[in-house]
Amino acid sequence: MNQISAFVINRLTLYHFILDELNDETISSTKIGHLLNIDPSQVRKDLKLLNTSGKCKVGYEVKALKLSIEKTLGFKNTKDAFIVGAGNLGSALAKYNSFKDYGLNVIAMFDNDSKKISTTINGKEVFEISKIGNLSKRLNVDIAILTVPKESAQAVANYLAGSGIKYIWNFTPVVLDIPKTVKVWNENLIGSFLQFINYDEVKNK
Repeated sequence: MNQISAFVINRLTLYHFILDELNDETISSTKIGHLLNIDPSQVRKDLKLLNTSGKCKVGYEVKALKLSIEKTLGFKNTKDAFIVGAGNLGSALAKYNSFKDYGLNVIAMFDNDSKKISTTINGKEVFEISKIGNLSKRLNVDIAILTVPKESAQAVANYLAGSGIKYIWNFTPVVLDIPKTVKVWNENLIGSFLQFINYDEVKNK
């Protein structure tokens, strides 16, 4: 897993989405490439990393390929996480039940709005942010999904870093400045949108 780039991991996840909805017993790299607008040779190169080979004029066995992707990406190694920020985006992520299928188990939410504290969203209780440190240690959770307003993102990130959180999935439009001991993945929604609307122009450069 450590030898696979972020780009390949993203594509493997997309391949899994396709396989998960497929009723056929086999699928070709050409079909996968067509559905995702990716060169089939790139698909074959990615799947070769799984030590999985297809059969000429037949393709890949769907069940075996799906299982291989799940094993390689660690879908079955469930990781517990907190959502920090119970606004619209945080609530939407809390309601996304498919996270569990890919090894992410959101067990609680946090906010500083008294109207939200002690409520539940999709079965997940919303706690006061000050309780993160205690619950992180008690429940052995070191992953936080950050969805707070950008004005408070840095302050909250600092608090998370000092509360035992080691990984932050950052959905805020802020580049966080925190110790390197905490790993941050920035989910750039605006960047993804701009890539999407300019896809043809970028592709042809």
